[in-house]
This record gives sequence, structure tokens and C-alpha cells, in this order.
Amino acid sequence: MCQRAVNAADAGGGDGGASFGAAPRLSVRLPSRRVGTVLKGGLLVELEPATVEVADLRIGSGRIAARGAAAAPEPGDEVVDLTGKLVFPGFVSAHHQLASTLLRGARRVGSGFAAERTTREAFAAALDGDEAEAAAAAGGLEGLSCGTTTLFDTHVGRGAVEGALSRVARGLSGVGLRAVLAEQVRSDDGALRECLAYASKARGRFRGAIAVGDLGQVPDEALRAVRQAMAEAKVLGLISVGEDPDEEAQSTQRFGRPPVERLLDADLVGEGTVISQGVHLSWPELSSLISRGAWLVHVARANMASQTGHATPVKFGVRGTLGTAGMTLDVLAEAQAAALRASDSGQPIDVLRFLANGHRLASAAFGVPVGPLREGAVADLVVLDYQPPTAFDATTLAAHVQSGLSSRHVESVMVDGLWRLWKRKPLAVDPVEVARAARAAADAVWKRMTT
Repeated sequence: MCQRAVNAADAGGGDGGASFGAAPRLSVRLPSRRVGTVLKGGLLVELEPATVEVADLRIGSGRIAARGAAAAPEPGDEVVDLTGKLVFPGFVSAHHQLASTLLRGARRVGSGFAAERTTREAFAAALDGDEAEAAAAAGGLEGLSCGTTTLFDTHVGRGAVEGALSRVARGLSGVGLRAVLAEQVRSDDGALRECLAYASKARGRFRGAIAVGDLGQVPDEALRAVRQAMAEAKVLGLISVGEDPDEEAQSTQRFGRPPVERLLDADLVGEGTVISQGVHLSWPELSSLISRGAWLVHVARANMASQTGHATPVKFGVRGTLGTAGMTLDVLAEAQAAALRASDSGQPIDVLRFLANGHRLASAAFGVPVGPLREGAVADLVVLDYQPPTAFDATTLAAHVQSGLSSRHVESVMVDGLWRLWKRKPLAVDPVEVARAARAAADAVWKRMTT
């Protein structure tokens, strides 16, 4: 039998009833953390350096306790035979927007990025806490089913909903993912206070951060306030720049300088900065971000969907990684789209490094090793039922990731040492009820968007 549990206490806040926001929970047995799990005979895969090896893992207290040719179970351990299965580290999306789950199919007026921007603004203004919670549960459950175990989420509500990030955390809690959550700061709209309040209480599988976007609108004093808050709270800054083709002109007209120059002047770029998008940045601008140690996140599918243009991830440096933005929380699909689009442009990327960098970023955010299937790392992993049609080893791994593996092969997912998905079934939420709640939330917010 597998351990079937979700530790709701590490949601980082978020209580109070919701009409359709809370992810319906199943009645399950909470196992003791002292009970371990031994995974026998799986083909263990690590991404950089690429390694493929048949070995056992013993999981205990949420961590990988042992790895070897024959890890011995201790009394009370569950033993799972994974012979013939692949075991990957859980995938990481370094930039996501869970609320956008409710935008799927929403009507756009016009075409191109301008229409996308108008729709996003109306949606953000109409979104409330119940709907954010429902979106988090539905979007998070999709991610879990695709093997995504960690996400960096930027909430873009404009309604100044107090405790919005706790509502997002509550939606994710039952699903069981690991997450860094932030609300996007514009100016004096309460978002910065919300980020700091959430960061002060986030724990367990959750951490807080501060997000910034719309740099054609955000004043310099807000950027300085964000920098000071990041330093005092010791949190990451999640900054979106270079997605809107009009952003540079707006920033220069209103504040006398382009967005990247303003970020640098505010001392907002460093090793604790996660920059997403970068579509309309020049090479000198990218170079200035890379030289200061920033993480750069490529979101290929969302860029294509919004028709904003194509970034050049081959220029993202040694800290380039992947995000899913407003698309499904499917990092494997994102990796494939990014790799194929880059190859089509004649500038191929190292897809394994981009995936591995997501683990490195998550490790920095949580202060523990995330990704290596080695002793001491957190036990976030994905079991895939994939029968490779060609040799599967370190030299062919990238080709299988790019052209073969997909979410249909995801069989089971463990986060923080507990099974969250087992034999393709979520263990602590009812997927039918999660989807029903999301549809009700989408109906409500769509009506407010058109009135």
C-alpha cells in the first residue's frame, strides 16, 4: 500500500470558508513521518550532469535517506517495486500564473498582444479570493498530473483581496505541490504588504516572494520599496520584463529610462532575482542581467499564444530556466516547445540544463536540495511508465525528453516524501469536484469581466 496523505498544515495560511474555492478533500489516512518508503529497481534519472542508473531509494522524513544497489527497508517501511519504470526529479516551473487557469476559453476582443493584455487586465480586476483559490486547485492538479512538483506563482489580482496569497496556498495545499507565491506590485495598491505578510508566515512546502511587472507603469519609488522589502524579508524578487512590446516606450516616456535601466538603478537585479519573459530585450540588456547573477525564465508557449514575439533563450546564460506562465502547468510540454522553437530558429538550447536550473532555483528558494536523487535532497520525484523505443542512457536522455516523454507517461508523483498522485489518481482531492469548482469560478469572473 502507498502512503496516502496531504499535510494541510504547511499551507502557509489561508483559512475561512469559500463558496467554491476550497479544493474538496478526500478522507485519507495521514501516515507517520517516521514510516519510510523504499523504491526498488527504478531507473533513476538526473538531468545535469545527465545520469541514468538502476538503483533503489529509501525515503524518510520527507528526504532521500539512502540510495544504492539494494537499499534495505526498515521495519514499517512501505516497499514499492518500480522495475521497468523511470524515476525523475519533480519538474519545476519558474514562472506561472495559476489564476490564468480560469481564462481558458475566455473571449478576446481583437488579436495580438494588445488583445491579450486587455483581457488580462479585465480578468485581474474581476478576480476575487474564492476564484483565486479554485484556480489554484485546478491549475495545481493539472501540474501534479504532468509531473510538476514546484512552481513559482505570480498572482495578478487587482482587487486588493486581503490574504489573496493564503487563498492561493489553500487551493494548492490539498493538491500537494511545493510553491513560491507572490503578488504583483504596481504601486501603492497593497500588493507589497500582501507579499510581506504572506512571506512572514509561509512554511513547509510554501515560501513567499515579491513580484513586479508592468514596468511601463510602475514608478521608481515602488521599485525602491520592493528592493528594500526584499532585503529585509530575505525573499526572492520575481520580475516580468520585456513581454509587452510597448513597455520600453511607456517606461521611457513616463520615467525617462527603459525598464532594465530602471531595475539596475534600483539595485533590483542580482542572484535573488528571477527575470521572466525577456522577449523584447536587447543583447546588452540581457548581458547586464546575466552579469549580475539573475535567473532568466523562458516561457515559449505563452509567448507564442499571446503573439508577443520570440525570446532568444540561447542568450539566457548559465541560469536560464523554464516557466509555464498562463499555459498548463506542464513543464515537459514547455521544455519540448522551447527546445523545438529554439532549434527552428537555428539557436538550439541545452534542454536538460534549463530543466536542471529549475531545481537549482527551487533549492535556493527553499534552502534545501531540490532535484538531485541523492541522500539529503527533498523527496520530490516522478515515476513514469515509459518504454523507450531506442537506447535510454545519459547520451540519449535529452532526445527522449525532447521527443518522447510526455505527461501521458506520468504514473505517480511524490512531493516532500508523500505520494500525491498514485497510479494516475490524486490522493487527497476529488478531480471532478475541483473541476466543477473551477468552472463555477470561471463563470462568475467572466460575468464580472463583461459588466
